[in-house]
Amino acid sequence: MMITRRTMLAGSGALALGAAFHTRARAAEYTYKFANNLPTTHPLNIRLKEATDKILEETGGRLAINIFPSGQLGNDTETLSQLRSGATEFFSLSPLILSTLVPNAAISGIGFAFPDYDAVWKAMDGELGAFARSEIEKKGLVPMEKIWDNGFRQITSSSKPITSPEDLKGFKIRVPPSPLWQSMFSALGAAPATINAAEMYTALSTGTVDGQENPVAIISLFKLYEVQKYCAMTNHMWDGFWFLANKRAWETLPEDIREIVSENLNGKADAQRADTKKLNDTVREDLIKLGMAFADPDKSAFRATLASAGFYGEWKQKFGDGAWDILERAVGDLG
Repeated sequence: MMITRRTMLAGSGALALGAAFHTRARAAEYTYKFANNLPTTHPLNIRLKEATDKILEETGGRLAINIFPSGQLGNDTETLSQLRSGATEFFSLSPLILSTLVPNAAISGIGFAFPDYDAVWKAMDGELGAFARSEIEKKGLVPMEKIWDNGFRQITSSSKPITSPEDLKGFKIRVPPSPLWQSMFSALGAAPATINAAEMYTALSTGTVDGQENPVAIISLFKLYEVQKYCAMTNHMWDGFWFLANKRAWETLPEDIREIVSENLNGKADAQRADTKKLNDTVREDLIKLGMAFADPDKSAFRATLASAGFYGEWKQKFGDGAWDILERAVGDLG
């Protein structure tokens, strides 16, 4: 399937794809659920649907994986609990939100650690990703080998442009449920408020918060341009999605089926990464046409503010010298 911006943003495509997500497989020996918080038009769900179709085919119909997008089974916190209990067998989740259970999973989200995608994939397909997976496994979850992409995150505002760290002083910003997000924006002088993705649009539209931060593709797909005027391309952190399985459900599957699942979920990662990068690179022009104003602030000023606030020293202590050394071997000295 050719992935284009039109494919991913078309509303009619979303309805057609959504209708295909919940189909009852005939005589499936195993029927599992795969939850995520993204719209059906996001590259993750498009490529995930391709993967689950292949899994059904290659297992001879023995394993049917039904996809539940857009937080249909609950918010991230609720669905993580369902995954742990086995009520949901698969879940894709940001490592920063996963850190509420696996603290060291958040190390890939350190502010301004990654200068570009080359650095991201060198780390996450290498030593840093292996470290994160080992930490996840200690909590009884099974991570797939390859992390999928969400993108570099940007700051939006309804009230004023964000062009420097000074513009964040007292700024009420929505962040996902993760201590690292809270810590980073507090160090920048903002007033972070933890709000799950399902409640984000309402919080912005009612003025509960002044702004939020997400990759530009999410800004578009969640229609945040309707309630946000300004976007600062800060690239303040990279974010992805670990594909996680409930250990009991995973080990229930015969080894040959597990191999097929792993091969297909890991095998679609590179295509999804390319799709997401392309979407994040091109959607800015669409958002401008929809009324958003963009700024490209000096990122070094934000990083310097974090350093002077003791952010990097604090998180080096929390993660531990060993984990921090793995990160710095991939991205260089963080100070």
